[in-house]
Amino acid sequence: MRSEVWFPAGATQRDWMIDAGSTLVLALLGALFTPVLLGYIEPSSRLLAGMTFLPLVVRRHSPLLAMIGCGMGCLLQLMTLPGPTGSVVVVPILAYVVARWVPGLPARSVVVLGLVGAVLGPVKWVATSWLPVYNGLLLIAFFLMCAAAVLTPYAAGRRVRETAIAREAQLAAAEERYARRAYAHEQQTRIDEAAQRATIARELHDIVAHSLSVMIVQAEGGKALARKKPEVAEQALTTIAETGRESLYEMRRIVGVLRGGPDARADFAPAPSLRDIPDLVTRASEHARLEVYGEPVGTSPALEVTVYRIVQEGLTNFLKHAGAGAEASVILTYSPSQVSVEVVDTGHGVPDPTEGGGNGIRGMQERVTSMGGTITAGPRDDGPGFRVYARIPVRTPYERLAEPPETGDPR
Repeated sequence: MRSEVWFPAGATQRDWMIDAGSTLVLALLGALFTPVLLGYIEPSSRLLAGMTFLPLVVRRHSPLLAMIGCGMGCLLQLMTLPGPTGSVVVVPILAYVVARWVPGLPARSVVVLGLVGAVLGPVKWVATSWLPVYNGLLLIAFFLMCAAAVLTPYAAGRRVRETAIAREAQLAAAEERYARRAYAHEQQTRIDEAAQRATIARELHDIVAHSLSVMIVQAEGGKALARKKPEVAEQALTTIAETGRESLYEMRRIVGVLRGGPDARADFAPAPSLRDIPDLVTRASEHARLEVYGEPVGTSPALEVTVYRIVQEGLTNFLKHAGAGAEASVILTYSPSQVSVEVVDTGHGVPDPTEGGGNGIRGMQERVTSMGGTITAGPRDDGPGFRVYARIPVRTPYERLAEPPETGDPR
């Protein structure tokens, strides 16, 4: 704080050059007009006038030091000369500079010194008969002029300082707001990237895990029945080829989306829908059956994809963990307000749904939660096997909020 009071501004090399040049001009003008004010030529008056102006060189680097130096010069003139000299112009200059650059209460010292000089100067001039006649009103007029020469530039300098501080505060606040917006944008970008990665991971898991499970089951079944029932083996190979072809197509589609850019040629096939579920169940296993109750009404594409992926993941778990001889049932129940999906099997199941990382279960939970629904997955309570049960509203909470409020009969 002490350094800010004595050396608040800090002058650049250009400022030093300007201050030195202007001080030299003022010193010459002050020495030139001193004989006119005094009424006679005295060498000491010129010397004192020049000495009084010299401290102005450091007025922007250290206003208080400049004030002290100029004040000492004015005091010497007051003690040795009968009247004012041209160096009185340093008073308003210093009043403005100190008010502009010195912070806090120390800046008011220039007002105190200036008002003391505004009293002592006219009194000295009257006492030495520099004025032709003694006139109290004239003495008061001189005092008011000297006081105005201090207070007016001081008020102007203080005003400029307050405006500059307010502008700096506004710039700092704007920079802080910009930094906060940039940080928030960066965080949102990271969140969006994480969400996109999670979505892509779910899609890859659903496609790869289900397709490979179907292909493995069909291959093992076809191998076992190849000698006894060649037609069944042929059907198994056909299913394997179709499943592999569809999986490759889906992989190419996702890679095309990831690649992006003007050269990317992603083929955007229609997203899976409720109409594809019967074929999904049929191709998965001959031990899986589908039961449908009701008719879908008002289902969105996002809801249909979610239902499809739940059935796909449930059948994948069935193929991977149920074991030989197990059967699976896919039960879809449609109502105007919600869709319920149940995939239940009679196999060994998985005691811990998170075994092996639990990516499939986690992916189903993320999908259902994003649609405003609920899902449970775990071993059955009524017997051996595993059960996946989800309830999804036909309209998400966001869609319900976006609907206009119901109104009465306008009649």
